[in-house]
Amino acid sequence: GSVVLVVVWGMVASVERPLLFIVFATPLSINLEQLDLGGIGVALPTEPLMVGIMLLFLLKLALERNVVSREVLTHPVTAVMVAQLIWMAACIVPSSMPMVSFKFLVARLWFICSMYFVASRLFEDKRNMHRFFWLFCISLSLVVVYTVIRHAGFHFEQDPAHWVMEPFFKDHTSYGAVLAFFIPMLVLAVGMPGYSRTRKAMAGVLLFVISVGLIFSYTRAAWLSLVGAIGVYLVMKLRVPVWALAVVLLAGGGVYLVNKDQITIALERNRDESSDDLAKHVSSMGNISSDASNLERINRWNSALRMFEERPVFGWGPGTYMFQYAPFQAAEDRTIISTNFGLNGNAHSEYLGPLAEQGVLGMTLMILLVLVTCYRALLLYPRMPAGEDRHLFVGAFLGLVTYYMHGVLNNYLDLDKASVPFWGFTIMVVLFDIKYATKKAEVPALS
Repeated sequence: GSVVLVVVWGMVASVERPLLFIVFATPLSINLEQLDLGGIGVALPTEPLMVGIMLLFLLKLALERNVVSREVLTHPVTAVMVAQLIWMAACIVPSSMPMVSFKFLVARLWFICSMYFVASRLFEDKRNMHRFFWLFCISLSLVVVYTVIRHAGFHFEQDPAHWVMEPFFKDHTSYGAVLAFFIPMLVLAVGMPGYSRTRKAMAGVLLFVISVGLIFSYTRAAWLSLVGAIGVYLVMKLRVPVWALAVVLLAGGGVYLVNKDQITIALERNRDESSDDLAKHVSSMGNISSDASNLERINRWNSALRMFEERPVFGWGPGTYMFQYAPFQAAEDRTIISTNFGLNGNAHSEYLGPLAEQGVLGMTLMILLVLVTCYRALLLYPRMPAGEDRHLFVGAFLGLVTYYMHGVLNNYLDLDKASVPFWGFTIMVVLFDIKYATKKAEVPALS
């Protein structure tokens, strides 16, 4: 009954407040996996509210026109995202666990309906873009303060760093990924045109708190992803053409494939284990001979590839990796943290996960989503005048870049903590791309 009331109230009132409340509540939400609704935990209070917003959105879609602007609906990023949803739905039928896959799709739908489509209307008022990241960062900094105080009780050792962020985050990697997500936006907020001194100072304080959280999260992937974001920022600043970037990436990939064995041997020589010593912890990223978390990741990736070989077209079904990968672990890949039942989560990759779960098209669409967003963003940057919009755009895009890079090593798009900023920042990039669309007249015929 309460859901019905939420929907009715939402139709009468504006959807603005509930949506902004969800953004604020997301870092503080608690995932009740104990409820065990068929293997899928529900984050409270955020996900039930998103379900309400999704129902409201679908209802409005049935009753009204122009619920979402035509430009948003026809944007290439939206097209890829909708294709992902359609393919996910197609993969439910042949799924190894259709109920799990159905729930996975519905969860993805409530994230996208609320944080992409409904947010596209919310963000027409630019103040709501500012509110989005302020609300999330303020609430995230509360989680950091809680975590750092708890961690201090253990003298900032590395082992407690894995769980001191509970119950708000289930582990240090998702916590680190979400902290890294907001650092570019906070850096830009410190110099945001139109902000008062007080506001810039507040941004500075939040930047400090979240950076401290990131350092003590011991999340190597998150540190790496920020380095990547700086690289992309330089590419934008130096106006490196997109084709040149593509050439460099293809060449880099080629060099890696040719020298794959030598690179693996070099990495196997690295015996730095992840540790309290930050410098060693950084160098342990390349240790694939004895660092358990690195090895376990390789175990998950290899399992995903074997699963793909067995079901290349439809995969095993969205959301099923964690229930299905156990028998695909090879003896030589197993680590001290492997389990026979394969209970510990997912494929540790936003790209290999869909490959195992939704076949070759599943991975292709995820890579396409990243490439299309990056392509549009890199073309958009030179068109934008300096100022507030460009600051917001760069902050949102570089936040997404940290996540795309993180996605190579981990996947969290099934968590509200990562999905809310992921889809929220994606729609910001899309809206700026629409706002600063190339005017046909300005483009000379022989450009």
